[in-house]
Amino acid sequence: MTPNWELENCCNHEQVVFLISISVCTVVILALWRTVLLKPFKLVTVFLHEASHAIACKLTCGHVEGIQVHADEGGSTQTRGGIYCFILPAGYLGSSFWGMVFILASTNLLTSRIAAGCLLVALVIVLFVAKNWTLRGLCIGFIVFLGVVWLLQETTKARALRYVILFIGVMNSLFSVYDIYDDLISRRVHTSDAEKFAEGFDIIAVSFRSHVPWSSYLVLRYCILVQILKLR
Repeated sequence: MTPNWELENCCNHEQVVFLISISVCTVVILALWRTVLLKPFKLVTVFLHEASHAIACKLTCGHVEGIQVHADEGGSTQTRGGIYCFILPAGYLGSSFWGMVFILASTNLLTSRIAAGCLLVALVIVLFVAKNWTLRGLCIGFIVFLGVVWLLQETTKARALRYVILFIGVMNSLFSVYDIYDDLISRRVHTSDAEKFAEGFDIIAVSFRSHVPWSSYLVLRYCILVQILKLR
């Protein structure tokens, strides 16, 4: 079988638009990463990161005492009980998982509505249990923002909701990678989930300090994404 190096007929028009949209979102996010323009989206990404810790805590029979998102783009989840070795890495894995979910949801108008609806419900719930006003303000702001975008989609020909969901998905996908970069290469952050894991579990410290599990999961996620894209 001769390899199709020219990639002829590899993608239809919709798939090409989808891949270009992801590429544009990636370039825009990386270019504006440290600007105030992305701060609301980065705070939502931090919220989903911390929510992943909370979900892991609940799944391992622990108790979540509170979730905080700070204006400096940091966050914390206070837990009691549960299995610590599952709770700690859940932030990175959760960010990449939510990124995959939102990216896949953006490929269809119905699934975009479902993803936006689930996010709205989560924001409303967190609004009443948030421990600080940064997180409360973030919830209120994004509830209004998603509501306006959804209303425009239903009353006009604009299909902005799909691209908002896609943008949030790409943002979550890049968050784990960029946080790893900040921790291991640029050293802008003093600590990270991976560093805490390495300190707490010396037997596999080298593996987790090098972020091999995170990288493996990212590769697996994109393989799944490509296979689903082929089926469309």
